[in-house]
Amino acid sequence: MPLLKNQLTTSFPFRNPHVNTIYKFFITKDKPEYERVRITTWDNDFVDLDFLTNNSFSLVVLIHGLEGSSESSYMMSTASYLHDLGYDVVCINLRGCSGDDNNILKTYHAGKTDDVHFILQYLETNYDYQNIILSGFSLGGNLTLKYLGEYENEIPSTVKGGIAVSVPIDLTSSQAELSKLKNKLYMQEFLRTLKAKVMVKAEKFPEYNPDKKLISKASTFRDFEEIYTAPVFGFDSPEDYWAKASSKPYLTNIKHKTLLINAKDDSFLSIECYPYELAENSSNFFLLTPKYGGHVGFVTSFRDESYWIEKQFVNFIQNELNIYS
Repeated sequence: MPLLKNQLTTSFPFRNPHVNTIYKFFITKDKPEYERVRITTWDNDFVDLDFLTNNSFSLVVLIHGLEGSSESSYMMSTASYLHDLGYDVVCINLRGCSGDDNNILKTYHAGKTDDVHFILQYLETNYDYQNIILSGFSLGGNLTLKYLGEYENEIPSTVKGGIAVSVPIDLTSSQAELSKLKNKLYMQEFLRTLKAKVMVKAEKFPEYNPDKKLISKASTFRDFEEIYTAPVFGFDSPEDYWAKASSKPYLTNIKHKTLLINAKDDSFLSIECYPYELAENSSNFFLLTPKYGGHVGFVTSFRDESYWIEKQFVNFIQNELNIYS
């Protein structure tokens, strides 16, 4: 019964999910000295991978959330912590998120697991890692879980397990949560950068001719998916995209040991994003739901050096996967 009970003990201000979520982004960390490797994809595009290496035989792959990158605070913190313990780490910058616009009209979305598979195959072919742990935050966590279930019979043998944090495994209900007033500031910030990127694509690719007035007026994810994600990636509608890109339907297919960490107070997540029954009846799907943590926050105090989420990574990798640096 892999329902875990390693709870987060936090001070008063951080029992507010918004304080925990927002403060995480203001914790300043020195940027790791990444080594960037740009790989060419099958469709004449590129993906930028940022490595921290120790010549370890064990590699942790990190995938960022919506509009994040290898320089997101949670990515830098986790990468540095694991690297300091001796693991090799690679941060995947999803298409268009590395600081350079990608070559083609398509960028990324919450269910685009073909990119994940391509990258893992590249890592297995070009490096000598014996163990790879796939992990992701928020949208990157959805990619992680969906990939492990969707590609179960094609996953490279070096991949030994997965970790996912703050994941909207049911996109339909989660986007409805994010559209509520309590999440207005987050929605505005996500759409600010997404709309700017779509404007750039519209200029670069004349055949993509969206209504720019509709882009500027977009105020929900549904608006954005209707303008960009659905037509560009070939979904029938935003609803079709959410249904097909969600990781929840794939969770029962996962055979690798996998950990999902979703805080109970995460304002981005709906009740559908806490698969308690699945975890209770599975031998390899682990679920940890601390009372506090917010969305990719898990801060304990204003002097936060607890590295709570990073320690959960290490606990799972060492105690369940039996992988050491």
